[in-house]
Amino acid sequence: MITKFLSKLKSILFKNETSTEITLPKKTVSKTKKKSVNSSKAPKSKTKKDDSKKIIESFKAIPGVGAKSAEAFYKAGFKTPKSITSAKDEVLLAVPGVGINLVKKLKNIK
Repeated sequence: MITKFLSKLKSILFKNETSTEITLPKKTVSKTKKKSVNSSKAPKSKTKKDDSKKIIESFKAIPGVGAKSAEAFYKAGFKTPKSITSAKDEVLLAVPGVGINLVKKLKNIK
């Protein structure tokens, strides 16, 4: 019942028809080749966890975005702050934990 209410509210506020399916940016998955034992290159010092922390920290620099929202944006597939601020309202609202007020703040940043 609450979801129906929120869907109706979103359609009224954004003057769009309620869509049943909203696509989020897809996460990119890179395939790596196995390295041989005698590789001339040094192993990478950065880990995926370090990269995700840096991305989440960059999201926190956006006004109105806190730790939980930043992590939700990362899990939804966003990789840069610009991708968040330039995303459509419907896509942002599909991210768990992101509400109408945050979307309005993000649109005022442009």
